Amino acid sequence: MTSRHTLDLPGLLPLWHAVHDRLSSGRPVSRVRVGPLDDAGREALADLLGLDRLPSAEPTIRLAQLEAAVADACGRPVRDVVTAILGPIRDRAAERERDSIQRTALWDWLVGHEVVTTQPALTEWVTHLRTNGLVDGSPDRTRSLLASALTVLAALPSDGEPLPVLAARVLDGDSHALDDGTRLSSLVLRALAVLYGTDMPDSAQGRRALWGRAGVADDELSSTVLAAGLRLGGDGPVARIARISADAGHAVSLTLAQLRSPGELGRSAGPVHIAENPSVLALAIRRFGASCPPLVCTSGWPNTAVIHLLRQLAACGASLHYHGDFDGEGIRIAAHVLAKTGAVPWRMAAEDYRSAVPRIPAGPDPGRLTPAPWDPALSDAMAELRTAVVEEVIADVLLDDLAGRCPGSTACMTSTPPLP
Repeated sequence: MTSRHTLDLPGLLPLWHAVHDRLSSGRPVSRVRVGPLDDAGREALADLLGLDRLPSAEPTIRLAQLEAAVADACGRPVRDVVTAILGPIRDRAAERERDSIQRTALWDWLVGHEVVTTQPALTEWVTHLRTNGLVDGSPDRTRSLLASALTVLAALPSDGEPLPVLAARVLDGDSHALDDGTRLSSLVLRALAVLYGTDMPDSAQGRRALWGRAGVADDELSSTVLAAGLRLGGDGPVARIARISADAGHAVSLTLAQLRSPGELGRSAGPVHIAENPSVLALAIRRFGASCPPLVCTSGWPNTAVIHLLRQLAACGASLHYHGDFDGEGIRIAAHVLAKTGAVPWRMAAEDYRSAVPRIPAGPDPGRLTPAPWDPALSDAMAELRTAVVEEVIADVLLDDLAGRCPGSTACMTSTPPLP
């Protein structure tokens, strides 16, 4: 059994607690205020300090005076005495400094993470998290939780998996990690709400809808992708369907179910271009017919089928080239497609935007702007000119680019008739 320190007396405990707390501040200490003391505490303090009268109930004691009294009583410094009685003395100033450094490192890591830098709209998510403080009490625990959230975001859009299956696949087998109401689920949903420009859902139904938008438990038949001119060299059912439609000058609508079991796809005959709006695809078919170069449409925010097809085409060696609307939402969609598929921008630079604006001098406002990771000058130009340019406005320019992909075809060289 450990023996008590000779100065570990009930009447002196308020003194030792006050001294321990002041020394733990990590700052220089010259005086310590004690109390309130009861009569026994006042007597014990008077005896220790050798006072000829009782101190007040809340006396202030000079540390030098206390050091001398303690040295006379036990031959040890005050720091050793309070450590022996109450435990190690902290350094709260150093702890705060370390915590500040850790917090700064945490937020620097998050804002520089690849998932965030490739989809700059997520900086709004980072700002929200930083403003509201640590998610899980400490920088280390918060970083671990955020790393899990980023792992999930990197895996989205999902391939139509149920939420527990997705969680088990990407989070070390923990099928309940993304259950409704968990901190991790809320973190990911808030990021998705920022990406898609929606409010954070406040109901279970709204949360399920947001997960569905990210491809979680998508319906295999209702999730589809429009394409034209896909002449794939393989003998699988998807390649044959796409070839038949391309040869007939028609668009093809492929379901997620088909893309999950495509059979042999083979290589695409040339690079694949991607448009955001179905009307651009319709104009391409009208102009090029059976000579239409490979073109895929995201129809706004891409669903699971769109991303699935684009990834399959990239895996088969096709180069992907994306164009979308010049507005805030269009920039976020473009960043998402580029990050998820490896596509490169197609006429999506600041100079392309500036040359397009004169076509619609009274165009709508572009709305909430976020950085374009492929060309920082683009968002600056849009903030300056405050004019949205939808894809249809420059469809003729895009189709002229495509015309160069089917030389020798009369259809490719004629002008594009307007849609009815």
